Amino acid sequence: MTRIVKRACGALCSAVLLLALQTLPAEAQIPIAAAIPPQPQPGPLLIPVAGVTASQLFDTFDQSRGGRPHEAIDIAAPHGTPVVAVDDGRVVKLFNSKPGGLTVYQFDSAQRLAYYYAHLDRYAPGLAEKQELKRGDVLGYVGSTGNASPAAPHLHFAIFALGPEKRWWQGTAINPYPFFSGR
Repeated sequence: MTRIVKRACGALCSAVLLLALQTLPAEAQIPIAAAIPPQPQPGPLLIPVAGVTASQLFDTFDQSRGGRPHEAIDIAAPHGTPVVAVDDGRVVKLFNSKPGGLTVYQFDSAQRLAYYYAHLDRYAPGLAEKQELKRGDVLGYVGSTGNASPAAPHLHFAIFALGPEKRWWQGTAINPYPFFSGR
């Protein structure tokens, strides 16, 4: 008998709550999906340096670099090791800068995230802006261009959430480490 009463009370409470929500004036209702933008969740991205495993990675996101936050992960590898796309998407910018050296900016397929690959020795043959990429496509090769030490070749890899303007140079930094380590 008690179970029947609990079920009836639970159903009645749900019906009252639903009715109350439906009778709120439109201006009082907040579309929850619009109020909270979807956040990228840690999940499996391909590690962008061929032959490197998750156990070889270190979380360097919160470290300081010359007085500024690093906001990336450095993946050490021998000079010339292939660098691959972590996800499907499109090359939006090939750029040579003082700090990053030879770089690739890739947007994911949904154009919500930008992936930044820096300190490349060289690009993969034929790599071009607007080129569609598949997860695992070779983008370039590990190097030490830009402000990287020639004695320590590595890939500087960053992820950032794009704003509505979809600017390759601007976004909110996201720690890449959990996407590779599952932590």
